[in-house]
Formats: sequence, C-alpha cells, structure tokens
Amino acid sequence: MSGNKSLSTAKKNKEDEFYTQLCDIENELGKYTELNVFKNKTVICNCDDPFESNFTLYFLMHFNSLK
Repeated sequence: MSGNKSLSTAKKNKEDEFYTQLCDIENELGKYTELNVFKNKTVICNCDDPFESNFTLYFLMHFNSLK
C-alpha cells in the first residue's frame, strides 16, 4: 500500500494518531493529574483544528483540576 493511500485509509477509518480518542488521552494524562505536573504550565497543542482536537477538549475539561 502506498504511503498516501495508507494515510487516506487511516484518516477514513480514524485508526491513527491523527484521531487520538479522548478515552486514551484521559487514561494517559490522568496519571499526571495528581502529581501536579501541569500546575502553572502552558500546554501548546499543535493541531489542525482546536475545536476538533481531543487533546484541546481534555485540557478544557480538566483545566481547574490540572491547575
């Protein structure tokens, strides 16, 4: 499968890091919430559309608890 076709298939099926699921983000980043790793930090999410990004959604939903 060519690289472009592979990426197109991944995008269509949403089975790639381009579409990281919110539950996966919560499972991974939730480990750091109690450690105050994000306290007083600026997090830059490099994404195409912040309104569609699950990383952006995670940080908005947990803004207060992450401090």
